[in-house]
Amino acid sequence: MVADCDAKILFLDAEAFDLLASAGPAASKLVALDSSSRAEALDTWLAPPGAAPAAVRIDPDSAFNIIYSSGTTGVPKGIVHSHNMRWTQIRRPVLGLDTAAVSIVSTPLYSNTTLMPFFATLCHGGTVVLMERFDAAGFLQLAKRHRATHAMLVPVQYQRIMALPDFDSYDLKSFVMKSSTGAPLSASLKADILKRWPGGLTEFYGMTEGRGACILAAHLHPTKLDTVGKPGPGSDIRLIDDKGKEVPRGESGEIVAHSAIIMNGYEKRPDQTIAAEWYDDSGKRFLRTGDIGRFDEDGFLTLIDRKKDMIISGGFNIYPSDLEAVLSKHEAILEAAVVGVPSDRWGETPVAFVVLRAGRADRPDDIRDWLNGQVGKTQRLATVEIVPALPRSGIGKVLKRELRDGYGDRSGR
Repeated sequence: MVADCDAKILFLDAEAFDLLASAGPAASKLVALDSSSRAEALDTWLAPPGAAPAAVRIDPDSAFNIIYSSGTTGVPKGIVHSHNMRWTQIRRPVLGLDTAAVSIVSTPLYSNTTLMPFFATLCHGGTVVLMERFDAAGFLQLAKRHRATHAMLVPVQYQRIMALPDFDSYDLKSFVMKSSTGAPLSASLKADILKRWPGGLTEFYGMTEGRGACILAAHLHPTKLDTVGKPGPGSDIRLIDDKGKEVPRGESGEIVAHSAIIMNGYEKRPDQTIAAEWYDDSGKRFLRTGDIGRFDEDGFLTLIDRKKDMIISGGFNIYPSDLEAVLSKHEAILEAAVVGVPSDRWGETPVAFVVLRAGRADRPDDIRDWLNGQVGKTQRLATVEIVPALPRSGIGKVLKRELRDGYGDRSGR
């Protein structure tokens, strides 16, 4: 990433110095964020006290930041956001931010999941509390100490927080709004949060590339918890088939979206930018999400699965999310992920990776047989593998590519 974006200055702490100092271009300037003596100290790099910044005219379309994709399905790509895109995003009123807001940030700063509430809180004059490294109990302690009003968390964080035996003992009455993004938040987990955690809950469905967003105010729509809500203000979201044609309401298709919150493109990858684009008959630019979804009769969007994750077995389409939803109901299973692996007989076949709850020692074959008794013939699992944990990115997304690669290494395929 450092080499790809031609970074001129690297801000490093001691922990990252050995890893990153050799990764940057030779012309890069190194600035230490802590007591490291191997780079220029931050205090000496800063302008002297009282110095005024030079006046700069900002072009709304010029680059504000480059955020790299999580790389869950391939090599990370640099996503270029403009000043206009970021300004439009942070001014959205849906979170209820003001000068009294106290937002806890517990996901990595290189993620758009983090930067969205981070910048928005500062823009509205609120306070940001940075958590160095997330753990469920530590988060609740911070929230109680600082009387937190807002937090943006990814689903796996909510899952771990709500599972704490002493969760209900924490005073969380100061919360105004909690938010979730980065991956689908299950309907059952949304219901549990609404029941036991004071304040509202808003789920955002979108991509780092911008595109457009669906917003679900879960506290206002308790009967729509299995959806990600309706398109937000200024978002035009449509569904298309494999030929690029829009599908009728009620049918599933790939989600494409347009809004003012949209990336300029991928850094140094014009071919990837073009591949991500779709234009309607009027020439309006949309970006492909790679997700499959369906609108209901009320205009709420239900996510079905990632298009790249769909398994084609014997000519039938199998959505891993369907199997993962069934596996989540097994009393022994804490987490599960399903991927497609090569099959001489079927082309592809589904394999499940499961994490067992503490104290459980269920056999893989028993779990497979249980699942196969719950689903249709074409959806049956070939294998279940029990793993200590699912590989995840820094913001909690399951890295299915690593699961596929690891399975192939072990099976010799």
